[in-house]
Amino acid sequence: MRKCIKLPMAVWLVCIAFYADAQKNIPGINYGSNASAGKYISTRGIEIYYEIYGKGAPLLLIHGNGGSINNFKYQIPYFSKYYRVIAVDSRAQGKSTDYGDSLTYEMMADDFNAVLDSLHIDSAYVIGWSDGGINGLLLALRHPEKVKKLAETGANLIPDTSVFDPAGNAFIESTVNDLHNHEMDKDAKNQLKLVHMMQIEPNIPSVSLRNIKCPVFVIGGDHDVILPFHTLEIFNNINRAYLWILPRSGHATLQRYHDEFNQKVHDFFTRPYTRPQWDDWDK
Repeated sequence: MRKCIKLPMAVWLVCIAFYADAQKNIPGINYGSNASAGKYISTRGIEIYYEIYGKGAPLLLIHGNGGSINNFKYQIPYFSKYYRVIAVDSRAQGKSTDYGDSLTYEMMADDFNAVLDSLHIDSAYVIGWSDGGINGLLLALRHPEKVKKLAETGANLIPDTSVFDPAGNAFIESTVNDLHNHEMDKDAKNQLKLVHMMQIEPNIPSVSLRNIKCPVFVIGGDHDVILPFHTLEIFNNINRAYLWILPRSGHATLQRYHDEFNQKVHDFFTRPYTRPQWDDWDK
């Protein structure tokens, strides 16, 4: 593994949250490096890598900034029993390429739309973690016909420091400084591009979420690097949404509580959306 100073958002996502949960290696399939399940598509001058597992209704998995398909190694075995799981490496991450100087979440949302088009999928369930949650929201806004239901955890709408845990803000700044002081080889330039995107994006007006047509399961940790009040703001601006704040959890909700996360998200996907009444405690 590369040193943490060369993994801006991967450090954010993995070092702060992922490893904090003392994950265990799962024997068997090496998700993200499984040649028998992996393929590429070409779109707009880049190569997007994805792997497919299982059969059934399509389910798109979108990882966080600096991550890869392997971040879903607790989800793929579970959901592939019920769905055709399409796990994708976002551009400039994992095995997917991107040779441009800049990167936007809108570009990535359009990439996922292209992946679904290449597979002749008119709509899919979607799980997005961190930046993947941002991409899921944008996919639902930019290509609404493509998203049946979205479960997102750890997304943010703006890059303002007010929505991040102070320790996360400090860590990002030190990571940027480390990268600037590092030799600017090809890999470091790519990492700086990723963290720079995180510093200036996303810029999604909360009121625009009201245009999302599909049901959305909004998820966060009570000690998430994305502060719970901001997760609540996302929930409050989506017409058909559920909210779940997990206790004693940081950013890695789907890792720390992977069994419960998988079951609740599967339940969300399989049950019709209904808006509970305030007095339905006996139902």
